Formats: sequence, C-alpha cells, structure tokens
Amino acid sequence: MRIWLGALLALWSFAIRVDAAAPSVAAPSVAAPNASSTRSVADESRRFTAFLDAQFDDYLAWVPEVALSMGFKTHAGEISDRSEAGEQKILEWRRASVAKMQAQFDPARLDDVARTGYDIWLFELTLDERRAQFRRYPYWLGGIFGAHTGLPRQFMTDQRVDDAGDLDDYVARLRAIARAIDQLLERVQIAAGQGIRMPAFEYKKAIASCKSLTSGVPFASEGADSALWANARARVGALVDSGKATPAQAQRFQTNVREALTRDFAPAYARVIAWLESDVANAPSGAVGVGRLPGGKQWYDAALFLRTTTSMTADEIHATGLAEVARLGVQMQEVKAHTGFAGTMPEFFEHLRTDPKFFFSNDDAGRAQYMQLAQSYLDGIKPRLPQYFGLLPKADLVVRRVEPFREEAGGAANYSGPTGAGGGPGIFYVHLVDMTALPTWQLEAMAYHEGIPGHHLQIAIARELTGVPRLMAGGVGYTAFSEGWALYAEPLAKEMGFYTDPYSDFGRLVAEQWRAVRLVVDTGLHAKGWTEEQAVQYFLANVPLPEAVARSEVQRYITAPGQAVSYKVGMMEIQRLRDEAKRALGDRFDYRRFHDVVLGVGAQPLPVLDARVQRWLATQGAQP
Repeated sequence: MRIWLGALLALWSFAIRVDAAAPSVAAPSVAAPNASSTRSVADESRRFTAFLDAQFDDYLAWVPEVALSMGFKTHAGEISDRSEAGEQKILEWRRASVAKMQAQFDPARLDDVARTGYDIWLFELTLDERRAQFRRYPYWLGGIFGAHTGLPRQFMTDQRVDDAGDLDDYVARLRAIARAIDQLLERVQIAAGQGIRMPAFEYKKAIASCKSLTSGVPFASEGADSALWANARARVGALVDSGKATPAQAQRFQTNVREALTRDFAPAYARVIAWLESDVANAPSGAVGVGRLPGGKQWYDAALFLRTTTSMTADEIHATGLAEVARLGVQMQEVKAHTGFAGTMPEFFEHLRTDPKFFFSNDDAGRAQYMQLAQSYLDGIKPRLPQYFGLLPKADLVVRRVEPFREEAGGAANYSGPTGAGGGPGIFYVHLVDMTALPTWQLEAMAYHEGIPGHHLQIAIARELTGVPRLMAGGVGYTAFSEGWALYAEPLAKEMGFYTDPYSDFGRLVAEQWRAVRLVVDTGLHAKGWTEEQAVQYFLANVPLPEAVARSEVQRYITAPGQAVSYKVGMMEIQRLRDEAKRALGDRFDYRRFHDVVLGVGAQPLPVLDARVQRWLATQGAQP
C-alpha cells in the first residue's frame, strides 16, 4: 500500500473516511485499571472524548484533506496551506492543543480507549516537532508521495458530489489544488538552492505525470478527455441522471470546471514542468540515497522515526534485515522442494521469472483474468474470517486497475479505503500496463495484503468504529501500523489454511523476503552509500521478481526514505505482541480477542499499541 501525498501528509494518507450513514461497530474496551473508580473514569473519559473531538474539528480546518479522506463535507472547497509558514502555524496550534490537554486531563484517570487517544494526540506532536526540523527534505513534487499526483488522485477519488450543492465546492477545491502546487514548487526551488534535489529519474517521472494530467480535453481542443475532465463530467452526469441536478446546473458546472482546469490547474502544472525541465541537469544520477544530501544522515534518522514510530537505528534495521533474509532463505529452500523443482535456487528464481505458465497474456483478456484471480482469493478467505476476528467490516472490496496517469510497469499494488455515502467499497488497485511484470504466484499473498485480512479489514473496521474519538476512527495513520498489519496478514492467512498451492506458498515467503530485503536495501541506500545498481542486484539475488519490479521498487525506496522499512518493523512488532499474549494467556489465548484489541481503536504508533496490549493483558490476569 502506498502513501499518496507529500511528507506533511504522510500521516494523513492512511486517514480512513467516515460517513455518518455508514454501518458501525463498537470499539472493544479494555477495563480501566481502578475498578473502584469506574464512574469517575467513565465521566472523565467522556469529557476527554468531547475535548479531543473539538480539537479534531479545529484540526480539520487546518488540513481539509483529512476531512476529505474521511468523507466529511466540512471545508469541502479548500486545500491546506502548503507553505512553510502554513506548516509552522499548524505546529504552533498543535503545541497549544497538547498543552491544553495535559493541563486538563490526567491520563491515569481515563479508560483504555480515551487513554489511547490521549497517547496518540501527544505522539502526533512528537512527530510534527521532528518533521519540522526537516521541512525542505521531502520530495514534494516527486516520488510516491508527490502532491503533483497525490492531490488530483485524492480529489478524483474522495471529493463528495452527492447533489447540486456540492458542485461549487468541487470547482473551488480544484482551483485550490493549483495554489497548493505553486506553494510546493516554491518550496522545491528553495530546497534545490540548498542542494536538496530528488534524483534525475524522478524528475523525468514527475514531468511525464504532470504532462499526462494536463493532456486531452479540455487542455486540447480534441482527443480523449483528460482524467480530471472525465471525472467532472461523470460526477455531474450522475447527478443529472438521478434528477439531483438540472441540465442548466450541469452546463454551468462544466463551464466552471473547464475554466478552473485551463486557467488555474494547467498553468500551475506548466510552471512545475518548466522548472523541472530546466533543473533536471542539476539532479543527481549516481549514488542517490539521501545520505548524499547536506544534513542527509540526520534526515534519514528522522525519516526512520517518522515511518516506524520506533527508535531503531539504521544499523539495527540493517542487521535485522540481514538476519531475516537468511532465515526466510532457509524456508524458501524447503518450500521449493515441495514444488518438485530439482534445480538450484537461482535456477528456480529464473523459472519463476520467465516460465509462461506463471503469466497471463499481456492484453485486456489477460488483465481481466488477473483481476478475476485476485477476486477469487478474496472471496475464498471471507468465510474463514469469523474464526479469527470479532470485528468485521461491512464495506465491500473491489479490484481495479490503476488510473493511466499514475500507472507504471512493475508498480506496487495499493489500496484505497472505502469512500462515499454509505461506505462505498475499498479498492485494491493493481498496475496492469505490463503483464510480464505480474507473475501469478505472488498474487495470493498480494490479495491478502491489500485486501482481507490486510488493509481492507484494518481500514474499513477503523472507519466503521463507534465509541472512540473521531480522530481514532480515521483521522490519523501510521505506516508501521497499517503496513505492518497488512504484512502480518500474509502469514496469518497461512495459519488460516490458505496457500494450498506450493507456488503460492513460495510467493508468500517471497513477499515477506521482499520486505526483509527492504530493511537491507533502504538502509544500504540511505545510510551506507549503496548505489541504485547495488540495491537492484541485491534485490534480484534474494527475491525472484522481474527486474522491472526490482528497479521500480529500488527507485521507490530512493525517493521515500524509511517508508519501505516500516512494513517489516510493524509486522515483527505485531507478531511479538501476539506471541507475548500467547505465552501470557496460554490456553486462554483467542485470536479474535487479540486482533480486536489491535484493530479496535484504529491506527496507532507502535509504542502506543504496545502500551494498549500490555493494559489488556493486565486485565486478563496474564502471567509473565
């Protein structure tokens, strides 16, 4: 799963959309430590929830994109101030909010759900303080977090257009995207003046993406509709068809959208393209880890903290990765033997990369078969979920192809949470432009990671929660938690009785090895001076993915320092807590209860999750 927006939005991108009309489930509660003060604890917890909800309402005014992600219509025509001054104002507001919280509430007098909210709000300030020290380092207009594609994607996916009254907000937010892009371009230019530039290959990708977004009608007088124009026409067309807008309103809306696209959006993107094209010659093309940047080592240390929410160092993560690569390599040998393949592991890798039986045809028929196979895995695991989970999502899940303006050969699959009134489906997105980069043996694990019991289960449960502060029902997100959970879900499916085909079981191990390799490669690139080619070759030596995928992955790590390591770090922490609970509870351990504790209050920083699990174990009379 990818994070869509810039580094400032790194926590927002996993925000889960909440709709008042959506079905809901109650968060499992862990009893308060002092049973004798239940009434006062309950009263204080209600007071705290009201406080945090009010603070969160204020926060949504600062960052309307979070409200957008959550399905709220508040500030529906706005985009946050993306300038450095705007960020500083948010930081100062958060400092004041946390100070007010600490002055008014004693966390020891809160129940578990409220205490978790208290800890999260405090941790958010810690993250913002650290991020503020490195405001010029993120690649704001490039990489997987680039706002140049992230803002339009979120807008097209999440902007609510339920009736004619929403049409003006649609146009206003579209215009606001242009202002945000100009602000970020200014920041990129300031950073470049300090020697902070993304790699040359990312300049080229960003230029292509910007040109793709501003090609077609209405940017040209003829040809296919651009993605944004097609989105606008489809939205208003649906309103007219349902009788919620008149043809005259639709005509006015389309005129306004055309003006917003041609007079605001296109010129802003043209300025980005022009600057990128003029500056690409100054961008690095050799060793491209952030360690080469002025202050890059300190930035990478901060990035690791921001992504993992732990204090693990680059050396510790690198060593963990090497150990995990070795451990998983042994298991891969064992499963290879079960396939009946008699050659060496490198020969088996080549077999997996090249044998036509592992690939669908590189055409629309093959793409349809691939998506049907993905759906079959998701349909197959659904009946088994109640044996492992008490909380289950109501929102449906669908498999879709990535939109053309952001699709790339070998690109990683990703997930977008439920959206729209009534909890519309979550979306498992796959890049299908090059079917030769999509071996079928990896699809089962991918489906469980992106879908269920992975991202969809975790995110849809979070957005359907009741009885928690609204912040916790989707207002924050943490890569280590969300991606750690999704990776945890892959071997969990093995425990649930799946991966009956040995090639798919090998694919499961490859998926985990892939994330273990990330620990080595990410730290190698950013802390140990590895080149892009070194990283690609290490990848190919340990994971049997096509070279196009390996190169796409390595370039992703280069532009998003620390993000890739959070998967395995988060997975290992959830596994550690589960194993601790098994030892402490013995025969009383129940997967459903443990999973509900982990998922029942939304996404959490890993230290906050640990504290919650420890409180739960204490209420269970667990033995050390």
